[in-house]
Amino acid sequence: MVKLKQKTTFTCQSCGYQSPRWLGRCPDCDTWNSLVEEVVNTLPSLAKAGPDDFRVAFPKERPQPISAIGSMEEERFSIGISELDRVIGGGVVPGSVVLIGGDPGIGKSTLMLQASYSMAREKRVLYVSGEESVKQTKMRADRLGSVSKELFIVSETNLDSIMDCINKVKPDFLIMDSIQVVYKNELSSAPGSVSQVRLCGQELTFLAKKSGISMFLVGHVTKDGNIAGPRVLEHMVDTVLYFEGERHMSFRILRAVKNRFGSTNEIGIFEMTGRGLKGVANPSGIFIEERPKGVSGFAVVPTLEGTRPLLVEIQALVSPTNFTMPKREARGVDYNRISLITAVLERRVGLEFGRFDVYVNIAGGVKIAEPAIDLGVALTVASNHRDLSLDPDCVVMGEVGLGGEIRSISQIETRLKESARLGFKRALIPKSNFKERLAPIELIPVSFLKEALDIALGNWR
Repeated sequence: MVKLKQKTTFTCQSCGYQSPRWLGRCPDCDTWNSLVEEVVNTLPSLAKAGPDDFRVAFPKERPQPISAIGSMEEERFSIGISELDRVIGGGVVPGSVVLIGGDPGIGKSTLMLQASYSMAREKRVLYVSGEESVKQTKMRADRLGSVSKELFIVSETNLDSIMDCINKVKPDFLIMDSIQVVYKNELSSAPGSVSQVRLCGQELTFLAKKSGISMFLVGHVTKDGNIAGPRVLEHMVDTVLYFEGERHMSFRILRAVKNRFGSTNEIGIFEMTGRGLKGVANPSGIFIEERPKGVSGFAVVPTLEGTRPLLVEIQALVSPTNFTMPKREARGVDYNRISLITAVLERRVGLEFGRFDVYVNIAGGVKIAEPAIDLGVALTVASNHRDLSLDPDCVVMGEVGLGGEIRSISQIETRLKESARLGFKRALIPKSNFKERLAPIELIPVSFLKEALDIALGNWR
C-alpha cells in the first residue's frame, strides 16, 4: 500500500500564491489576510484508480511528427439554444471544457438546465448539482419544462463519487454546478479553496480530454466580478463565459472572454421570463425602444459585438459639481475613456467641464469597449452641457482622437444596414469611411469633432 506524504503550505485564496509560512499580505496580489494553511498530498489520488476508471482507461500517447497527424474538420454539436451556440462558436466541440461564471441569481443554473434538456434530445447528459438536492432541481426542471429520460441528475460534491457516477452513466455531456463546491478527500482544505478548485479542475479537464465528454463548469464570482479561485482554472479550460446583467432587469448578456474554438467577440442576449431564459432575436430594437426624443443628452450608436451589429442608446448628464473635484461616472463604458473625451472637448472644442460632474450610461446594462462609440459619447455630453437635443433619426459613430479628429471604424456597411433596418434616416460617420455606394441611408461625413458639433447641435457656441 502506497503511503501518501503530506506537507503544509499557506495558499492565497485570491491568486493561488503558495508560501511555506504564513504572511499577512500576499506578495503576489497584495491581498491582506488571504493566506490559508492547507495540507497537500505529494502523490495524486489517481494512484488508487481502478482498471475500469475513466481516468486511466486510455493508452498513453507517444510523440509523433505533426505532419503525420491527419487533418479533419472540427466536429461540433449544436446545443439547440441559438444564443449560446453563437457565443461558443457554433456548437460544442467533443472533449471541450466550458467555464461559465456570473453573479448569484443571474441565471447560470437556469441556462445550464435548459441546455441540458436541449442536448438530452440527442445525447446523454449528466447534471451534477452540488448546491441543490435532486428534488429541488426537479422542481426547477418542471417549471422550465426541461424533463427528459436522457437527462440524469445527481446531487454530489465528492469528486471520487462524481467519477463513479460518470463511469456508470457514461454521458456525452457533463454539467458541474458548481466547481467551487467539489472537493477531494485527500486535501484537508475546505471546498472552494485554491487547492481544491485547482485539483478538481485538473481531474475533470483530464477526463474530458481523454474520454471526449464535453463539460460545462459553473463557477462562482468574487465581489470584483471575477471567477473565484485561481486563474489557473481559466487557463485549463477551453472556453470562459461570463453572464452579465442587472438582477433587477430582465435582460442578460453572455460574453466569451476566452475561446479556443471560436471568436471571443460574440455575445448572446437573453431575456429572463417565468419559463426560463429566452434568446432575444432583435436586441437592437429592444435597447433603443424607450429612448426619449427631443431631450438633450441622448444618442443612438451602432456598435459591433463579433459579427452582430447592435444599436445602443448612450445617455449623458452634465451637472454643476458640489465637490472640489468634479466627478466622472461611467456605466457600460470605460471610465478612462470618459475622462479622455471630456479632455478633448475642453482642449479642442472649448467646452468647460472643470466645474461640472459628468455621468455617462449605456441603457440596458450593455457594456461596450470598442472606440466606435467615442463620437456618440462626445455628442451626448456636449448635448446635455448645452441643453440641445440631437436628431432622433440620426445615428452617430466614429473614434475620437486626441487632436479632435474623427477616425475611421471597421465594418461600417454592417452598422449602416442595421440602422436602416430599424428606421433611422441619417448617419454621422467619419469622412474616411464615406462612400457613396454604401448609402442605405443618408450619410453625413465629418473630419473633426468641432465640425460634428456644428452639424449635430447647430448653434451650440
